[in-house]
Amino acid sequence: MTGGTGGIILAFVLYLGAMIFIGWRYLKNNETPTDFFLGGRKVGPWMTALSAEASDMSGWLLMGLPGVAYLTGMKEAFWTAVGLTAGTYLNWLIVAKRLRKYTIHSNDSITIPEFFTNRFKDSSRAIALVSVIFILIFFTIYTASGFVACAKLFNSVFGLPYTVSLLLGIAVILAYTLLGGYLAVCATDFVQGSLMFVALTLTAIVMIFSLGGPAEAAQRVSAFGSQFLNPFVSGPEDNFGPMAIVSALAWGLGYFGMPHILVRFMGIRSNREITLSRRIATVWVVIAFVGALMVGAFAKAYLLPETLASGAEETVFVRSILKMYPSFIAGLFLCGILAAAMSTADSQLLVASSAFSRDIFSGFLKKDASDKTLLLVSRLTVLAVAAIAFVIALNPASSIFGLVSYAWAGFGATFGPLVLLSLFWKRTTRNGALAGLIAGGLTVILWKPLKGGIFDLYEIVPGFAVCLAVAVVVSLATRNDPAVEAEFDSYAKLED
Repeated sequence: MTGGTGGIILAFVLYLGAMIFIGWRYLKNNETPTDFFLGGRKVGPWMTALSAEASDMSGWLLMGLPGVAYLTGMKEAFWTAVGLTAGTYLNWLIVAKRLRKYTIHSNDSITIPEFFTNRFKDSSRAIALVSVIFILIFFTIYTASGFVACAKLFNSVFGLPYTVSLLLGIAVILAYTLLGGYLAVCATDFVQGSLMFVALTLTAIVMIFSLGGPAEAAQRVSAFGSQFLNPFVSGPEDNFGPMAIVSALAWGLGYFGMPHILVRFMGIRSNREITLSRRIATVWVVIAFVGALMVGAFAKAYLLPETLASGAEETVFVRSILKMYPSFIAGLFLCGILAAAMSTADSQLLVASSAFSRDIFSGFLKKDASDKTLLLVSRLTVLAVAAIAFVIALNPASSIFGLVSYAWAGFGATFGPLVLLSLFWKRTTRNGALAGLIAGGLTVILWKPLKGGIFDLYEIVPGFAVCLAVAVVVSLATRNDPAVEAEFDSYAKLED
């Protein structure tokens, strides 16, 4: 790197200033909770697509996933990327239009817990209460992963103490999330998604050709193991068997239950624009994953003689950028890592705050709360969730990939089956939905610490299966409210 850290600092200051300005710019657009949480359902297809994928991928795309590829080769990283790509496409294809249409039809629901409450006519609001509890648990963990990514970035680049780096990242994320709400999050995510895309693809291309081209680069990396770049063949050098492949592919199941992605479907301007958003999102995901995998794997040779020890592998993208580019350009691309962490953390904080203010505060504590009060409670919830996530992220040994994996499983298993059943099976009952939520969430929590044999299976698999099975069995065993089925029939007849 040339020019020291001056150019990097300048790039960071310009980038962070731009993100905060966007948050301030959208401050006047938040007159109602629907504006703050869904942007008034008037977001266009490009912004919706890039916002969904930027908030989806988080810091693990540029740090966690390349770190796995650097440390263990293509096996786990490749199959995880395949599962996530399939999940992305299917979520846009089969959930997006139906969810947007049903949430509007069902009392204009603007949060997932509120949608469940309205969908099943749950006057007790027990489904909302359980949903919000799991949202706060798993989003706090997920948000912590973004904070860890920011901390590792600032620590690695500037040598700042880990805790100082953590506080700096949190301060910026909170600044524009609290100011601008959903529209600010979408606008910044659009910029951040574009920056992440360019940083990954260009760095992968430069790295491969710096190593002599694709063939020469592959040969140099193969020195670290003949199967290092081969995701299809298991040899004596690795223990990545069928169960591990199923676990990696199962990441795709998580999409159906991700509140911060599902709200993007609810906030798009028109169902007719979802097809374009799906195509944009799918292309973005495929190219971004290829870039992340290439950077992680080929950095094994590119960074030599530097070798990243276990625990430092998640800084592989950072180290590659610092070696590859002049100071200011390096700073811009390092902002891509910051963008990845920020774009997810802001979305998760917003969804968590909307769930608490709408479904707990307004639903249980103060039913006649004004819009102004709800916005205040939402912003206070953002601060509370961020504070707990900060405590979780204080451990510098925290794994970005590990934190995301746990939260991803939690959401996928708790909400995924119920979202699908809500949209496709009118026989789903209120009791079935509630039982499925509880069973899926608890399965993930109880399965996670168990090790050995079948318990090495990624917890999203048993969690998703248990949630689905319990919801179906209990629904079949209980009587449904005729009004619920009648509303489902009327929703099914609506035109897109």
